[in-house]
Amino acid sequence: MKQTQNFKNHTIFLKGFHGLLFVGILGLGGGGISYLLQGGADATYPATLFILISLLLSIIMWYLRIFPLKAQDRAIRAEENLRHYVLTGKLLPPTLKISQIVALRFAPDDELLNLIEQTLDKNLTKKEIKKEIKNWKPDDYRV
Repeated sequence: MKQTQNFKNHTIFLKGFHGLLFVGILGLGGGGISYLLQGGADATYPATLFILISLLLSIIMWYLRIFPLKAQDRAIRAEENLRHYVLTGKLLPPTLKISQIVALRFAPDDELLNLIEQTLDKNLTKKEIKKEIKNWKPDDYRV
């Protein structure tokens, strides 16, 4: 049975992506550095390639995570703008940061407006916003 989402368990750790892939890239880079330091002159080229490949894979891994999150942030901003409009007849205040809007999506309708006011008055961080939510509204579609 799936656990109900809340502040403490809403982040996702994927063992294959965040664990195995990261350790593999780290091992490739570490092996390349070790090979470069311990190998002779003829080991320089392959060792440098291992290091370069590990750096490139690290960059690819970073962007594989960031690109979908940016797209989701845009969708969340549109969804929350619509939700705010339905509740108030107005769009979200333009001074809200995208990170704040993304955090506000966990607030149910009856807490949202008060939480937006608090966020604007106190410039709450995404973590502070999430901690203020009393009745967590899960987002099971986030990557």
